[in-house]
Amino acid sequence: MKSNLQRIQFFVWGFLLLIILAIVGAFVWSKLDGGGKPLMVYNEVGSFSLTNQHNEVISDKHLNGQIWIADVIFTRCPLQCIRMTKRMRELQESFSGEKSVKLISLTADSNFDSPEVLKKYAAEHGVDQNRWWFLTGSAFDINQLAVTGLKLAIYENKPEERTVPADLFVHSTKLVVVDRQGRIRGWFDGENPESKGEIIRAVKTLLKERK
Repeated sequence: MKSNLQRIQFFVWGFLLLIILAIVGAFVWSKLDGGGKPLMVYNEVGSFSLTNQHNEVISDKHLNGQIWIADVIFTRCPLQCIRMTKRMRELQESFSGEKSVKLISLTADSNFDSPEVLKKYAAEHGVDQNRWWFLTGSAFDINQLAVTGLKLAIYENKPEERTVPADLFVHSTKLVVVDRQGRIRGWFDGENPESKGEIIRAVKTLLKERK
């Protein structure tokens, strides 16, 4: 009788231990695998047509079926944009094996940032120029994508408002994650180091969604 009771207790405790291990394993896997909570669906970015650093016309159609991360910078920006480009480069490295993940940087300084200038900037910052496009065009077209589409602010400082010569523009420091259908799924602080992990989890969540 005592032997049977011991066997029952052994199986019960063994079963409970398996349940605990399964719960812990699922939690650890979710963290490693980047599984996150479902992302909100915001507005559609809409159509656009701009020119990249290779002097190629890039439109929204080139990003259909792709997940992309976007920001606004300009090459004469002394500090802020360099930090944001560094964050984007870290994301580039995190998704080096994912061909369906692209990076897009829009210039706020389109009069100066020609394709040639952007290509040089990209080379200086270790950019994979097949997957990370720097886009320029008319100020109107840039604003249409950045402000109207991606909901990122761009404001040109008047000469009398500049504290230093390079203080040409005030612009958003957010990074935007866009899904395969061209819909915004989140904004993240491009200057906050913790945002890198948040963006990685968001993109991995989108990679699991049905196309």
